[in-house]
Amino acid sequence: MAVCRRNFRGECLENRREGGKVMAKQKIRIRLKAYDHRILDQSAEKIVETAKRSGAGVSGPIPLPTERSVYTILRAVHKYKDSREQFEMRTHKRLIDIVNPTPQTVDALMKLDLPSGVDIEIKL
Repeated sequence: MAVCRRNFRGECLENRREGGKVMAKQKIRIRLKAYDHRILDQSAEKIVETAKRSGAGVSGPIPLPTERSVYTILRAVHKYKDSREQFEMRTHKRLIDIVNPTPQTVDALMKLDLPSGVDIEIKL
């Protein structure tokens, strides 16, 4: 009988048993950010395709809430304070989880060429 360490929610931390050792699943979490959602979706599709080709499980791309920054400026230089102009900048975000990555997955992701304008944050 295998004894399982549990977290504060009561979930089992060890996910599978191999050769008498209990091992936890590995996961790579990739978070993408961009101002243009088309480039972001293309990049996410490239990452998912590369990970699936190398034999890893993929969860995503999961769309995260879009961050919206609004900047208000005066139209006139000296007076007419009531006349203003607003500009906004939207930051689109996606989340991709790669479950049980192989060394080939990591190599393929390192060699992947993504367009400029996409910010990538990787957590192991």
